[in-house]
Amino acid sequence: MHELIPFGSPAYGLVLSFLLFARGMDFLSTWIASPTLKLEANPIARKLGWRASIGLNLVLCFLFALWPLPAVIIITSSLLVAARNFQSAWLMRLLGEDEYRCWIRQRLSEVGLGLYLFCLISQTILIGSVGGTLMYFSDWRLIPFGVGTGIITYAVAVLVFTLLSLTRLRRSKN
Repeated sequence: MHELIPFGSPAYGLVLSFLLFARGMDFLSTWIASPTLKLEANPIARKLGWRASIGLNLVLCFLFALWPLPAVIIITSSLLVAARNFQSAWLMRLLGEDEYRCWIRQRLSEVGLGLYLFCLISQTILIGSVGGTLMYFSDWRLIPFGVGTGIITYAVAVLVFTLLSLTRLRRSKN
């Protein structure tokens, strides 16, 4: 798991291809959902903008393709983030970024913060438990351990970035 892949080798090309695909799907799903990045939950990505984020991600893909464990974690979490984005991207695009934000704010005011946070934390725990179980039974094999870690990374990212978005949304309300 700690071994590096030689640059330019067929294995490096394969891992790089998977990384580029996974990060590309994350970018595509984000672009469909929020072309101006108004709904982007990651404040760093929002601040960098499209060009700088794409450039940074290309550099990171070429670097992490050398190291299999982080590559598998990034691939897994990126594909899960993209899938989550695609789930609501059609609605975000239909309503528009500003209208979607207003719609979400209205729904949150109707349901109450307690129930919303309970559901978010429950989702995080349930998804994370799948990743943890996979890691536990992986016998330290690269792919199952990396995928399990990627699932946990995704669950934590959803929790953190959703809470950041919620805070931003509640601040913009006032």
